[in-house]
Amino acid sequence: MSRSQILIVIIAVAMVAAIFFLPKVVVNDDKDSLAKAETAAAVPEGHSEDDGHDHGAEAGATADVHTRATPEQLLALTTARAKYNKAADDQTKNRLAAELAAAYATVSKHDSAGYYYEIAAKARGGEKSYKRAGDAYYEAFTFAATQQRANELGAKARNMYEQVLKNNPSDLDAKTNVAMTYIATSNPMQGITLLREVIASDPNNQKALFNLGILSIQSNQYDKAEERFRHLVSVNPEHVEGTFYLALSLANTGAKEEAKALFNKVKGMSNDPALAASVDEELAKLNQ
Repeated sequence: MSRSQILIVIIAVAMVAAIFFLPKVVVNDDKDSLAKAETAAAVPEGHSEDDGHDHGAEAGATADVHTRATPEQLLALTTARAKYNKAADDQTKNRLAAELAAAYATVSKHDSAGYYYEIAAKARGGEKSYKRAGDAYYEAFTFAATQQRANELGAKARNMYEQVLKNNPSDLDAKTNVAMTYIATSNPMQGITLLREVIASDPNNQKALFNLGILSIQSNQYDKAEERFRHLVSVNPEHVEGTFYLALSLANTGAKEEAKALFNKVKGMSNDPALAASVDEELAKLNQ
């Protein structure tokens, strides 16, 4: 993925990593030590650089890196924002906040969506409301353009998820996202610890296995990455990204023939031309 600060660009497979926040750290599963690495990338389009709630109706007009807003989506955003701004009392605004948040989310303005989902959550309470706010802030966090912005959005996501986990400590998706926000801080080991707690609770948790595998690749621990991704694809044989990164791990541990077979399998699992190009690039390296 192409995110400023702590993001992973292991190979030219942006479309695979784009949905994951993969901060650059060194992870050692044996010694429990890690160190941050420097990164830099451009801010993706479609995400605001302000506090996430001062956009005009035109804010959704910018094309997101994944989604281009349609005229219908922009009209829905304009309408929802007008209704919210015209609301005469806090009770009505609180009720309309979730509607406005959903409209922002549709055009991939996730920081703005988080802001309004948070308003709605604080007004009505409830695990689901806080989860929506946390998810929106987390999505914005994965596109942060600066370390400072990542810290801000990561903290907002954690605050929302904490409300979720108070009521439902078994929400492992929320716990995994909290873990990944900590990877970007001065205390990344806290994130690694949380991911291990998720695996301890659910050894087959796909999201935690994937993230731990990626973190192992980032620290060049390909044997550990192989272990994580092999487990992942045994749980979900159709996991395209897991299969790709298992092949990549094998290619770096010397198991070239198995890596070739898996790379070719990946090509049959997805029609994404960017992924196919990345696979061809890796196969070319193996055939040299």
